[in-house]
Amino acid sequence: METKGRLIAGSHNRNEFVLINADEVSRVTSVKELSGQICQICGDEIEITVDGEPFVACNECAFPVCRPCYEYERREGNQACPQCKTRYKRIKGSPRVEGDEEEDDIDDLENEFHIANNDPNHIAEAMLAARLNIGRGSHVNRSGISTPSELDSASVAAEIPLLTYGQEDVGISSDKHALIIPPLMSRGKRVHPMPFSDSSMSFQPRPMDPKKDLAVYGYGSIAWKDRMEEWRKKQNERLQVVKHQGGNGDGINDGDEPNDPELPKMDEGRQPLSRKLPIPSSKINPYRMIILLRIVILSLFFHYRILHPVNDAYGLWLTSIICEIWFAVSWILDQFPKWQPILRETYLDRLSLRYEKEGKPSELASVDIFVSTVDPMKEPPLITANTVLSILAVDYPVDKVACYVSDDGAAMLTFEALSETSEFARKWVPFCKKYSIEPRAPEWYFAQKVDYLKDKVDATFVRERRAMKREYEEFKVRINGLVATAQKVPEDGWTMQDGTPWPGNNVRDHPGMIQVFLGQNGVHDVEGNGLPRLVYVSREKRPGFDHHKKAGAMNSLVRVSAIISNAPYILNVDCDHYINNSKALREAMCFMMDPTSGKKICYVQFPQRFDGIDRHDRYSNRNVVFFDINMKGLDGIQGPIYVGTGCVFRRQALYGYDAPTKKKPPGKTCNCWPKWCCLCCGSRKKNKNKKGKSNDKKLKNREASKQIHALENIEEGIEGIDNEKSSLMPQIKFEKKFGQSSVFIASTLAEDGGVPKGPSSASLLKEAIHVISCGYEDKTEWGKEVGWIYGSVTEDILTGFKMHCHGWRSVYCIPKRPAFKGSAPINLSDRLHQVLRWALGSVEILLSRHCPIWYGYGCGLKWLERFSYINSVVYPLTSIPLLAYCTLPAICLLTGKFIVPEISNYASLLFMGLFISIAATSILEMQWGHVGIHDWWRNEQFWVIGGVSSHLFALVQGLFKVLGGVNTNFTVTSKAADDGDFAELYLFKWTSLLLPPMTLLIMNIVGVIVGVSDAINNGYDSWGPLFGRLFFAIWVIVHLYPFLKGLMGRQNGVPTIIVVWSILLASIFSLLWVRINPFVSKGGISLEVCGLDCD
Repeated sequence: METKGRLIAGSHNRNEFVLINADEVSRVTSVKELSGQICQICGDEIEITVDGEPFVACNECAFPVCRPCYEYERREGNQACPQCKTRYKRIKGSPRVEGDEEEDDIDDLENEFHIANNDPNHIAEAMLAARLNIGRGSHVNRSGISTPSELDSASVAAEIPLLTYGQEDVGISSDKHALIIPPLMSRGKRVHPMPFSDSSMSFQPRPMDPKKDLAVYGYGSIAWKDRMEEWRKKQNERLQVVKHQGGNGDGINDGDEPNDPELPKMDEGRQPLSRKLPIPSSKINPYRMIILLRIVILSLFFHYRILHPVNDAYGLWLTSIICEIWFAVSWILDQFPKWQPILRETYLDRLSLRYEKEGKPSELASVDIFVSTVDPMKEPPLITANTVLSILAVDYPVDKVACYVSDDGAAMLTFEALSETSEFARKWVPFCKKYSIEPRAPEWYFAQKVDYLKDKVDATFVRERRAMKREYEEFKVRINGLVATAQKVPEDGWTMQDGTPWPGNNVRDHPGMIQVFLGQNGVHDVEGNGLPRLVYVSREKRPGFDHHKKAGAMNSLVRVSAIISNAPYILNVDCDHYINNSKALREAMCFMMDPTSGKKICYVQFPQRFDGIDRHDRYSNRNVVFFDINMKGLDGIQGPIYVGTGCVFRRQALYGYDAPTKKKPPGKTCNCWPKWCCLCCGSRKKNKNKKGKSNDKKLKNREASKQIHALENIEEGIEGIDNEKSSLMPQIKFEKKFGQSSVFIASTLAEDGGVPKGPSSASLLKEAIHVISCGYEDKTEWGKEVGWIYGSVTEDILTGFKMHCHGWRSVYCIPKRPAFKGSAPINLSDRLHQVLRWALGSVEILLSRHCPIWYGYGCGLKWLERFSYINSVVYPLTSIPLLAYCTLPAICLLTGKFIVPEISNYASLLFMGLFISIAATSILEMQWGHVGIHDWWRNEQFWVIGGVSSHLFALVQGLFKVLGGVNTNFTVTSKAADDGDFAELYLFKWTSLLLPPMTLLIMNIVGVIVGVSDAINNGYDSWGPLFGRLFFAIWVIVHLYPFLKGLMGRQNGVPTIIVVWSILLASIFSLLWVRINPFVSKGGISLEVCGLDCD
């Protein structure tokens, strides 16, 4: 799309556009002014022919009519000009209709007699014709297709591969294949033979009837055996060519190129692009045995606990039993999805051999990369700029990468920062690719504490690196200058450099904006090489519309990218997650483009790794246990869950299509068995036919991605519906699902992506603004079945869950060098608020129709995968039993009661066995997951801290929000931070989330003091029962220790708020202490003679 460097702002609903340039400002009040001549029938733009002239339908009066209307008028109308009533003459490229005159001077037989080239891309172009009025050079609409609803079945079939009874066979020549037309696009029952490739042949090809004996077609005969032997001989010859000549074309190949599709998969370029690496049996088998043993011990433990109540502390006992049962259920939901963990290995060299052949254009698939940002004051523009620079410098063909930055805050600061970034990228990108540096985010590259001169003796590199560092420092000064300027907003709002008011001055009421910075003709780097496309997008926002936050912004990017570039794969990253491994896209393509297993993969998820976290990782920001243990376990089932960033999607999966299903090979037919077997197998065939017909009704409801079906699948066509209604059904269905943009609908049918050549910039511009308008998603399936799913602040879990329900599987990729790195909140308050947001999203899903407990049965979701999704939405409920269980030790110490009766030898064995099995399970998990004990322990600690604070508040807030419609927010007040490394770690921010863990901590500390004092007072006999209570309380205190350190800051002073709360709670417990009065006997004062003679 050519924008000539201008910012495009507009509103589809208001039919207004503004084109802003540094030199001129053009206010356009109507869409018509953006284009050339307008059709007087449909109102669309009239196309430009190959000669550069507007299309003229009538040579008498030149009445403005576009080509689709001209074709429709000739085919369905009165075949005359609406103005002068002159009969339309056939124009070259149009099919002949009844009444046309004979033409001897026009050589256009192919289009005249409607001999269409069945190019799949031509179908998408034909669908675009109704909105863009475009064609393919001089052969515009040569198949006579003007709208998606008028697609003829003959235009749908691809040239290859052909189907014979649902299966392709390389041994059958093309004249013996039956071409199957999809019932969705067909108007009846049609089975067309594929036209023979040689037009000089006069005979018609034969369709293959599956009911006939295959011997009629050459199977089962001696000739067939000879053909098989000849085929094997050719395969061996081809293999020798690859082995001895290397496929470089230097030798004589006798006409057979190394890239022959019939070449056996024995050379390196045709091997699988990835492989599974199962965990060694020496590690995984003991792990599984311990899990089963732990279940047995749990059963015996609960049997003992339930049958041995504590009568004098029945309430405490019952509370502990309920909590322990819930903990066991939660553990099972978390444990069994880790039953079969796997690792994966990719082969980047094989990917290059297969799709990047020397001397030929790269065949790697295109990728659209989405970066989302909202508030530049909370998400610094310099961080976003580094993310964009790492994307533009990625090791991938530049013509196959497009970066879309979504500015959901419509901030002029973000726009100006992106403009500066595009200029600096012209210098940074060639430097990265010339010296293959890592990482390719300049902030983190120059901050590396490594000797960059190591193994770099080239003086040119040293000189250019120093120059580039100076350039980057100047770039940082400019960005920081923009940030400083943006601190004070003018009363009249921001204005552009040319004096034009910034369209996004009102954040809640502004038009949609699009700016293409890079990727246009003539924009190259300093060395003259091309650059990836860089597009700024800010969707339209108006009062009264629900914009659905990040999920709505991502869906807008999906639509606008389909109009501009339409890559078949999409990578989404947060603005603070830069590409740390420049080959990350290639790693993902090893799975997505694998010809054997790639078709069923909906997304490739990379683990999240973080910079700027202190060495001790006090609040478990790295989340290593989840990414290196849980996700590996899920990869062995149906794939990892989507975690919101660092994920490469298949665009077709985002459109809500079902995963392709494997077709079972046909059973043995009468061509393989004697004919008398047909009699005894006849009833079985009838039953199969009945099942096939019932399946046909289900297949009718499948999405349009099902392009080809076997013969049985079209036995029931659309009958009883007239042609007009039948032709309108597909278009109406698409519009209800995807919206009113025919251009976008056409792009959804292109499974391999790509935008047809020829559309005018004005038409694409109109559609791009249309699809990001605030009312585009009304009465469609966006957010319900298509794109990122709405209904939760954690739209990532819901989106991945819907894809898995459609039968897709996902893949977890862990390259040796981390693919992406980001920044994480490292102080306590910010970390708790982050966990609060995640838990709130899980509660919203739990209380919605998409809850995995009751949604998605009978689809492609596996049971263990469902367990994982259930665990991901019910874990906030654990906060209630966890809070109660952490309170029990303090109550037991203060009251002298305990939740367990006097322990027998059998009970001691059960408790010891349970603790040993828990420890053994954790040790084995750390062993096969390659997780350190420090990371595991930090995860355990923060599970308790987050469970009694963020999860509890999320549960309460979610119940208020979903059931009562009350939206409760928890604000954070910042205090002054110290300077130095990891200064943010010691930054204290007061929030109500700190109350529950602080109260628990003080209660248990007071309980320990009371219990020890009581034992000292009562003598030796009271120490035995005290040990169980002390162990319980110390377990809670140790888990809350990082929380205590977070409250104390740098240990050079306690915040005033902590002192106030401590005094208040200490007073409460002191009064409770006086009420209990443990040093006084309950039966009154008793005096005894000591027996000593004091005299």
